[in-house]
Order: sequence, then structure tokens, then C-alpha cells
Amino acid sequence: MEKVVNARVAVSAGARNYKDPVSVGSAVQRCLGLLDLPPDFVRPGDKVVLKPNWVKEHDERHPGPGCWEHVITHPTVIEAVVRWVARHLGSQGSIVICDAPQTDSSFSAIRKYCGLDQMLERCRQTFPRIAIDVLDLRPEEWRAIDGVTVARRILPGDPMGSTHIQLGSASEFVGFGRDGQLYGASFDMAETNVRHRGDCHEYLLCRTPMDADVFINLPKLKTHKKVGITCSLKNLVGINANKNWLPHHTEGTPQNGGDQFPVGTSKARWESAMMGTAKRWVRARPGWSRLLVPLKKAGRLYFGDTQKVIRSGNWHGNQTCWRMVLDLNKCFFFFGGTGERRTSARRYLSIVDGIIAGEGNGPMSPDPIAAGVILAGTHPLAVDVVGATLMGFDWRKLSLLTGAFAVRELNFVSFRSDDIHVVSENPSWNGPVDEIKDVFHFRPHFGWRGAIEKTDLVRDES
Repeated sequence: MEKVVNARVAVSAGARNYKDPVSVGSAVQRCLGLLDLPPDFVRPGDKVVLKPNWVKEHDERHPGPGCWEHVITHPTVIEAVVRWVARHLGSQGSIVICDAPQTDSSFSAIRKYCGLDQMLERCRQTFPRIAIDVLDLRPEEWRAIDGVTVARRILPGDPMGSTHIQLGSASEFVGFGRDGQLYGASFDMAETNVRHRGDCHEYLLCRTPMDADVFINLPKLKTHKKVGITCSLKNLVGINANKNWLPHHTEGTPQNGGDQFPVGTSKARWESAMMGTAKRWVRARPGWSRLLVPLKKAGRLYFGDTQKVIRSGNWHGNQTCWRMVLDLNKCFFFFGGTGERRTSARRYLSIVDGIIAGEGNGPMSPDPIAAGVILAGTHPLAVDVVGATLMGFDWRKLSLLTGAFAVRELNFVSFRSDDIHVVSENPSWNGPVDEIKDVFHFRPHFGWRGAIEKTDLVRDES
């Protein structure tokens, strides 16, 4: 039977650290060679966008240089891809490396830790006729104290502007029935819920990635507290012009239609009511937000730390966040920069940095795991199914992935799960995805423990 081309995923094993850029570049080249892309996948004159995972400049438990390699896409991987693209562009075209990191991230710290200015200089010297730039796509940067936003700074944002898309009845939220309960990225729940109600479901995306001739997704292989894993599909959260239009969880417990907490205990109900009141009060008085910092610290003593207690939809019962992620992928694959329906398929490539990956309490506070792998494919779902399998998870237990196969309107998936085929220099990883062997034993986020691991790979945490 003929293999489905965009269901093919390449996996290359290499160095388990970033000390040798040549070795990292070689792993990227080998992986792309295994994928066997068409020779004109990148063409002279193309506008090529590279989208790393720059969620934050460090592991929030241990801030400082050297504590970020397992959290964000490593610059050596980015540079290897830039050089691969530039060679295909020849003497004309452009490369933009861009992301809209978590709003309370410091982009100046990301530039410093990752050596982005030095990387740009090296690449520009080698390819002087190619325009190569780095962009922070965010319209604003927040200053947060203990997770509470206390100041906001307006940023230029995407120089190309934004793309407003109304998915309407094609949204994965149609029929979800949680109007008014959706929580986005800030205390302003009204803004989130006015964009998602009934058959109205809107998204605001940055136009630079939406206008790309070629889009190269550069995610990090990590666990994720709200959707199980973060890889290609989830990385599109970073092309948004307003993150508060993105529902992340539904307030309340399963007993009242929410997924904020897993169980409706009296403590959970009290916390939900108390914090809900505090958030509404601060939203109406943004200048007083600092008063919420000591309240949150006091609350942590009674309700427990978020690194140990499940809240904010950080568990396997979150039925909100994965719908948002699939909606974003619908917007991306079916619409262009002006918001019109696309008439031709977008050239898309995902190259995953799994050299030092993240396990445990991802995406912000994972523990490093030296997996030493690079994955590549031309469809995000195929890549993510293989990524989840390599991590030691049963992809069928992840709603984000099973939901993608079940999409009915604006379906961006043209293959079945048994079409996914892995090519690798490692014989154990060659063949149908469900037959690959010798996978890793990633530890999931504690809110997902026991819910997504393959049964023969569950770790004893006692």
C-alpha cells in the first residue's frame, strides 16, 4: 500500500547535549534527509517563517543562564534550520524567526540567554543576500510577581499587523456549552467569553506567520500541564496577537461543568469562589493588582502550591485547552493573512528539538531528560503522535490527538492513525508508529500521572 506522504515522520538520534553545534546541525540534516522533502520545498524568493518555542526565558524554579535548555527551543537547532533554509533560498528571499512568548516572559532575557544577536550576525555574514530577522510578536509584555500581573508595557507587536478569524460553527467549542465560564490568559474573563459564546468563536493571529510561503514549526518536546504534551500542535499558541482570546480552562469542577479542579471538594469550591471574587475586584481596579500578591501567598499556605496541587485546569480532565489548540490549527491551515480562505495548501514543516527534552511539570517547570532526538514531518498531528509515543505515552489517551482525528468541520487531517510511518536510522523506531520499540519513559505532569502512560511504562513514584 502506498504510504501517505504527510503522515511520514523522520526521527534522528544524535548527541544528548548542545555542546557541539556541528553535531546538532548534523542531526537536523540527517533528519531532514530521512524525511525526503521535495527539492523545491523551499524556493528562491520565499518568505520563510521559523517559529521556536520561547515560552519563557528560564525554568521558573531556577532562573538564570544555563537553566533554560530543557524549556525552550535551543538556538543551535534554530541556527541549523536557518542555514538549511538559506541554502535553499539561494540569493533571494527572507527568514523571520518569531514567536509571541508567554506575556510575562522577558524577551531581552531570551535574546541574551540564547545569544540571538550573535546567531543573527553569523548567519547574516554567511548569507548576506538573505534578509534574516528576529521578531517578538507580542503587543505587550507583562511584569508579574508570583504569577500576578502588576504592570504592562506596550510593544510594537507584529509589524505586519494581525489576522482576525471568525471560526463560527466550525469551532471545536460549538456544543461545549460553557458560555461565561471560560478562562483565558488574564483576570479579564469577560474578554475571553465575549469571543467565545454560542456559535461565535473568534481568534486574533499575528499576520507574519499567516503570510508565510513556508512555515517551519520548531517546538520543544515537553510534557504539558493542560494538554499532556506540547509539541507541534500546541506551539501555534505562540502566533497569537491576543492570548486572552484563547480559552485555557473552564472555571469550576466537573460537577458544575468545569475543569478548573478535578474534584468538587469544599476547599476547591472555597478557593474558586475566593479567587474569582479577587480577580473580578482586581480587574475593575488594575492599579491595585499588587494587593493580590500577598493574598495569593497566604492562599498557597492553605490551598497548596500549584507545583503540587491540581488547579487552573492542570490535569487530564481539561476539556477546554485542547479545543482551543485545534481551533488555532484550523485557522492556520485554512486561512490566509487577510482572513480569507486559502485556495492552496500551505507549505508546512515541523522540526522538533528533543535533544534535551522536558518531563514532569511542563511546560514551564519540567525536569531535563537527555533524549538526544530530532523529529521532523510535514503534518503537526503525525509528528505529535510519534513524539508522544517516543515519550512513552499512549497517544490515544490524549484528547488533543484523538480530537484532531475526530475533527469534522475544517478538517486539516488527511490521513488515519495507521497511516503514520516512522523513518529512522534506529531500527527500533522504523515502521508504523504503533510498532516502534525502545521508547523513553518520560514522567508526565503530576496532574496527568497514571492517565496517559503506556501501561507497561508507568513509573513507580513511591
